[in-house]
Amino acid sequence: MNIYRYDAVIVGAGLAGLSAAIEIKKAGLKTCVISKLHPLRSHSGAAQGGINAALNEADASLHEFDTIKGGDYLGDQDAIKTLCQKAPETIRRLEKMGAVFSRAKNGSIAQRAFGGQSKPRACYAKDRTGLTCLQTIYEQADRLGVEFVNEWFVGDLLYDSFDRSAYGVAAMKLRTGEIAAFNAKATLFATGGYARCYAVNSNARANTGDGLSLFLRKGLPLEDMEFVQFHPTGLAGSGILISEAARGEGGRLYNALDERFMERYAPQKLELAPRDVVSRAIEREIIEGRGVGEHKDAIWLDLTHIGREMIASKLPELSDLAKTFLGLDMACDRIPIRATAHYSMGGVPTDNDCRVKASPTLTTSGLYAAGECACVSVHGANRLGANSLLEAAVFGKIAGETIVADMPDLSPIGAGDHDANIFFEETRRLLRSSGAENAANLLATLQNSMTQNAGVFRNRGSLEKQVEIIGDLRDRFSRIRLSDKSSVFNVELQEALELGHMLDYSALIVSGALAREESRGAHYREDFAIRDDEKFLRHAFGYLDGGKTRLEYAPVAIGDYKPEPRRY
Repeated sequence: MNIYRYDAVIVGAGLAGLSAAIEIKKAGLKTCVISKLHPLRSHSGAAQGGINAALNEADASLHEFDTIKGGDYLGDQDAIKTLCQKAPETIRRLEKMGAVFSRAKNGSIAQRAFGGQSKPRACYAKDRTGLTCLQTIYEQADRLGVEFVNEWFVGDLLYDSFDRSAYGVAAMKLRTGEIAAFNAKATLFATGGYARCYAVNSNARANTGDGLSLFLRKGLPLEDMEFVQFHPTGLAGSGILISEAARGEGGRLYNALDERFMERYAPQKLELAPRDVVSRAIEREIIEGRGVGEHKDAIWLDLTHIGREMIASKLPELSDLAKTFLGLDMACDRIPIRATAHYSMGGVPTDNDCRVKASPTLTTSGLYAAGECACVSVHGANRLGANSLLEAAVFGKIAGETIVADMPDLSPIGAGDHDANIFFEETRRLLRSSGAENAANLLATLQNSMTQNAGVFRNRGSLEKQVEIIGDLRDRFSRIRLSDKSSVFNVELQEALELGHMLDYSALIVSGALAREESRGAHYREDFAIRDDEKFLRHAFGYLDGGKTRLEYAPVAIGDYKPEPRRY
């Protein structure tokens, strides 16, 4: 077995991982970025609408308040302050690197309105903001000489639970099937979110949340996993994202009665209420029989009134998506949409410097996380649109700076041949299994049942049913059989490994949702429809012990803004 040695190993090549890599490489440290695919195919490139910053405001206080309120007061206010105060300098840094943002008539960076915000503050590059940022920061990382290890699948975290110290990862080269250890003093996970455990989702196929499961398997917790954001506007049928930019530029929502129904749910903000509010409104209209389309399972998104010229100049990618996947012209046709699983507020718990927590009170050594896979808790129970790219850029950079500062104090642990054994045995077991179960069938069952039982609306009965389904799927997963036994680009093996990870963290989503007997942000319990600050103004830390879930809780960091009813 080959052992590759670095000062820092970064798993994930999106905006967070690359932002960290730049800071670490600038310090002269030997750095590599491991990714399942080429960095420019990372899911950060799918972010369309914008990246928030209070550029034209006296200070960031309104941005902070909007973020805290939007997250239904579950966000840690000290971390949110860092996010919002660093936003303007982050935009200037990206622009200086070469990111070309759209401009206002006076030449300044253009900003559009997004849901739940008191002022337009989403800086954008037409409707390709994520791709613009990703391309820019990848170019800078490549120019600095960051080493990219593409098309490797990370299957294990090298971690000493006694000392709470990480020393790298074990990974498989997809091209050949080779398994190797990547030994490092510092290991950063930036592996994205976990919405692909739902049937209708906006996530890339590679965005399967593998990193989260690897932490669980080492006895480490995940935080607030029950909070999964459903974006209001996914294309009906596929869930492909139609950015909030469409509503920011004036898009309206109509039901089968031609009612602009958001007047009932958010009379002040209408379509620009926070995503959880709009998603529930859309699903409620469908459930109550006012859906549109052949199966009455969608709602109309109408942009016909804003004109072809504005669509072409500000929403060209969205227009192309509507034509490609539905054969519709956004300038003269209404577009059928419905809520799609989109973003993960929960994830790997970290402190404000991106060090991973081993419990609510203990941190690890040499182990870090940033971006959507992490939960520093700047989004609380519901993320505001255009805060995701911001979090990745801000906390990715902070993670890199923290690693550089920590490096002199990190004790190197040398990896040995045995360190890849766990991952090696997992792949061999799957390849040799002679069971009768098919991984694709199990995945479809997981995704459909998660959508049905732990989706936009939840209740005790549906969640208890999902606990049983996941238990049954775990049992069936032990008996799967792969038809492809080869070692070269074995996609079937990769998808089976990903399914195992998805089963792990799906159990935490459901157990957290079952225990949280309230409705807060994206977590909506039909049987407990009221937010309960007395019992549940707290973070849930979930563990997986022998296939069983265990929860403990930690307080929310409250600052200047005290919890109050959320009205839009």
